[in-house]
Amino acid sequence: MTLPISFEFFPPKTPEGVAKLRGVRQQLYALAPEFCSVTYGAGGSTQAGTFAVVAEMLAEGAQAVSHFSCIGATRASVRAQLAELRAMGVTRLVALRGDLPSGYGAGGEFQYASDLIAFIRAETGEHFRLYAACYPEMHPQARSPQADLQALAAKVRAGADGAITQMFFNADAYFRFVDEVRALGLEVPVVPGIMPITNSSGLLRFADNCGAEVPRWMRLRLQSLGNDVAAIKDFGLDVMARQCERLIQGGAPALHFYTLNQAAPTLALCQRLGLGR
Repeated sequence: MTLPISFEFFPPKTPEGVAKLRGVRQQLYALAPEFCSVTYGAGGSTQAGTFAVVAEMLAEGAQAVSHFSCIGATRASVRAQLAELRAMGVTRLVALRGDLPSGYGAGGEFQYASDLIAFIRAETGEHFRLYAACYPEMHPQARSPQADLQALAAKVRAGADGAITQMFFNADAYFRFVDEVRALGLEVPVVPGIMPITNSSGLLRFADNCGAEVPRWMRLRLQSLGNDVAAIKDFGLDVMARQCERLIQGGAPALHFYTLNQAAPTLALCQRLGLGR
């Protein structure tokens, strides 16, 4: 199948993690992703690590995409970081407001991701292809679903070329969200974010923290499997393959996989779906 796919990594904190991620990337490159992105810690706390992984991926011949957040940033600091990324050869960014680090008060010269996107466009023109984040089940801090949709509209009108969703486990939520996006006159691609299921407790905790609903039947099934790692992986592969099949059949323009710096779960899912090279 020729549907575009992409992968997300996070910057490792240890030399062992750095070495492991190099091997993971090589395995996933075999699927010929459109791009690979690297996350950015709260308040830009992983900037050095993020840029280092991006530089390695560029050297490996990959289309490397840096996440770029603006919480606590100034126009001068963003201008300098954009210049660094351009010099590295980066041509795509995931532009985000970002999360506040623990104990960090409000600050910086950017309030919203749309402010950052507008600034990047003003500073660099069309050099960067810009992706925004979006939330089929509503951002946990949004006042309402309508307000969340308007936030995405502001990002697109500021210059975002596309949007990548938060993970979700209800394809109907994605399709409804896309319908609502189109009803606002926004024609940018909305790419589903896919989280392979490899364990129960970590997935449920992560989903609860980011506001992604785990359907009751799925939550109960995962809980019933206890610590049976093999059974959880088999169940997760079946569930996510069916969801991805629905998304593809429903017209999703691409799939973006949250790898958590692991190769096997994403490889298994892509192979089940016939995606990649």
